[in-house]
Amino acid sequence: MERENIAVGLDIGTTKIVAMLGKKNEYGKLEILDVGKAKSLGVARGVVNNIMQTIQSIQEAVSLAEKDSGYKIKDVVVGIAGQHIRSIQHSDYISRPNAEEVISEKDINELIAQVQKLPMLPGEEIIHVLPQEFKIDGQEGIKEPIGMYGGRLEASFHVVLGQASSIRNVGRCIKSAGLDLSGLTLEPLASADAVLSQEEKEAGVALIDIGGGTTDLAIFKDGIIRHTAVVPFGGNVITEDIKEGCSIIEKQAELLKTKFGSAWPGENKDNEIVSIPGLRGREPKEISLKNLSKIIHARVLEIVEQVYAEIRAYGHDDPRKKLIAGIVLTGGGSQLKHIKQLVEYITGMDTRIGYPNEHLAGNSGEEISSPLYATAVGLVMNSIRNNTMSAVPQEDYVPEPVLVQKPTVEEQKIIEAELEKEKEEAKVAETESTEKTIRRSFFDKYIDKIKDFLDNAE
Repeated sequence: MERENIAVGLDIGTTKIVAMLGKKNEYGKLEILDVGKAKSLGVARGVVNNIMQTIQSIQEAVSLAEKDSGYKIKDVVVGIAGQHIRSIQHSDYISRPNAEEVISEKDINELIAQVQKLPMLPGEEIIHVLPQEFKIDGQEGIKEPIGMYGGRLEASFHVVLGQASSIRNVGRCIKSAGLDLSGLTLEPLASADAVLSQEEKEAGVALIDIGGGTTDLAIFKDGIIRHTAVVPFGGNVITEDIKEGCSIIEKQAELLKTKFGSAWPGENKDNEIVSIPGLRGREPKEISLKNLSKIIHARVLEIVEQVYAEIRAYGHDDPRKKLIAGIVLTGGGSQLKHIKQLVEYITGMDTRIGYPNEHLAGNSGEEISSPLYATAVGLVMNSIRNNTMSAVPQEDYVPEPVLVQKPTVEEQKIIEAELEKEKEEAKVAETESTEKTIRRSFFDKYIDKIKDFLDNAE
């Protein structure tokens, strides 16, 4: 019987860490087997700032996902975001020695490898090299060059860069949590896979993923990624503003934002008031919903204007670069009341809320179809594309064997001395019954010595 390919995505966010297991069903749709969610304690604005807390949060999310699914997670595809991410446009070319041979995948890989050697700022690392359009011997607008003839192969690339230290910190957290890293994907690209249709990518669309710590942007046109950016503000700064503006604790501010908050102040009447319980016997605090909406509106306006500045930097005003499909909002922040109307008002572009349900199987729960899980669903889809088997049934799970090195000459002498001692002891014990002379083999003793050494080394 063929083994199932179980894919795992791990979304390390600023407010939550999500471990999601999924597989493709017989209809090609994504069936989510289980989700583990833990509060993210060691991440700020998409960047790990406390290794130990992040490891604990990852372990908690993974263990919750494993608990009910019946699978043991081995490796994960992880999303990367954060204020350290930036992208550049770059063009490069190779001259092929034999123009009479057709262009193959080897030529594309050679061109990408050349781009990987790009000079970068100190401490930066390339995360993605995404080919956009190819040019063969001056002929432009080629999307698929494989199989064509030509001597000079040229391409424009979208190159995503990030701080090497931040990327390595994420890798270290994964490793220390007892997992392997099978892939690293830019979070807005993962979210785009989950919520955008191919038609939207062809027509031109801007995906805005409003997370807890960052707001991520990905722009597509003619089915190709054109621009990515990370704005270092998200839902957390809105909560922080409510906390300061209303003089309440963070937990109450978050609850106010999600239950009563609106990005459009005109919606609330002056006499609409919500009462917040006072701390430790203090009098309850009355909050005007109109004032609450004004606080939220001011911060959302700032976030949307920064993202819109990135859309204009891409060249949206150019008729050839026009985003006909407008804007798609996703992520936890997209659930804020009236945010869609505010984005349409500021940008003048058609806007919709992006749900990851297009790729999900029909029996998926309502919670998983929420924009909150768009990135996690996209990461699972990425893992499936890589054809990974990231999880195995608990009953089939076999821990990695401990490798024992071949003994050195000195150790061999000790072994031989021990064996001689064993023989002498055996002669002395010849008169005793078998049960009374049970003793472990020297190999067992040797393994114990190795284990002791490893334990002491830790």
